[in-house]
Amino acid sequence: MADLRMEGKQKLPQLAQDIIAGTFGGWAQVLVGQPLDTLKVRLQAQPSPPIYKNATDCFRQLIKQEGPKGLYRGVAPPLAGIGFCNAVMFMSNGYFRRLLQKDSSKPLTILEIGLAGSMAGSVMSFLNCPIELLKVKLQTQDPKGVINMHGKLEAPYKGVIDCGIRSVRSQGLLAIYRGMGMTLLRDAPGTFAYFVCYESLKKLFSSMRNDGELRTVDLLMAGGFSGFAAWLPSYPQDVIKTCYQNDSRFKSYRQAFKEILRTKGPKGFVNGVSPAMVRAFPANAATFFAYEMAMKAMA
Repeated sequence: MADLRMEGKQKLPQLAQDIIAGTFGGWAQVLVGQPLDTLKVRLQAQPSPPIYKNATDCFRQLIKQEGPKGLYRGVAPPLAGIGFCNAVMFMSNGYFRRLLQKDSSKPLTILEIGLAGSMAGSVMSFLNCPIELLKVKLQTQDPKGVINMHGKLEAPYKGVIDCGIRSVRSQGLLAIYRGMGMTLLRDAPGTFAYFVCYESLKKLFSSMRNDGELRTVDLLMAGGFSGFAAWLPSYPQDVIKTCYQNDSRFKSYRQAFKEILRTKGPKGFVNGVSPAMVRAFPANAATFFAYEMAMKAMA
């Protein structure tokens, strides 16, 4: 009986814990951050001359034309996929940390934490790219219709599946991986900064507590600021990726880069940065808090 009780109390394998906690973190991120992400994408992908003056104007026009539900347009792909993506990211991060930590008695250095995060981000890119491509197409489409790669107007997408099928039908199977290279160039440095900032702030906040125990506010602050840190080395890549994915007429990243520079100038590479930064804090605070709470529940 004693053996059975002990067996019943066995913890889940670390890999399974990372997957479950990462999924909860991803769901929390989408629910909290989707409205601001919609504004960010619309500002990034708007034509020249611009449709929106700024994030506030974008918000007002979107609410006027589509109502509050417009802020959650395109939420299905990230809600279905980001949970899984986050699960893969946290699982990969845990795996690479254990791989780099040859001596379990010694904590990882900040550089090793960053390397593990960067490698995890690179793995996650293969899932992020198709999910974000569909999200971008749905978030930016005009209710009147969408422009195809030949410049002709077609009926608007009916949903995620219709968007995916039509993209593959017109551009081939690799169409859903359009923008993969730029996604990698964005995610690798972004997740390096993401995990370095989070772990560094956790250590700092822990050292400021008499008992060394982190409070809820500490986790929320560390997660929120890590969201800011992730965008600093990766935002211009995100703009190029969004424009490249949104306009099938671009044949290369170089062409997209030149077009942004020609029509919008250098500031075009920070279009939408305001809602992205505003979103970064609550979305990533929710992500890490949900992750930590799920991990604590499974401990």
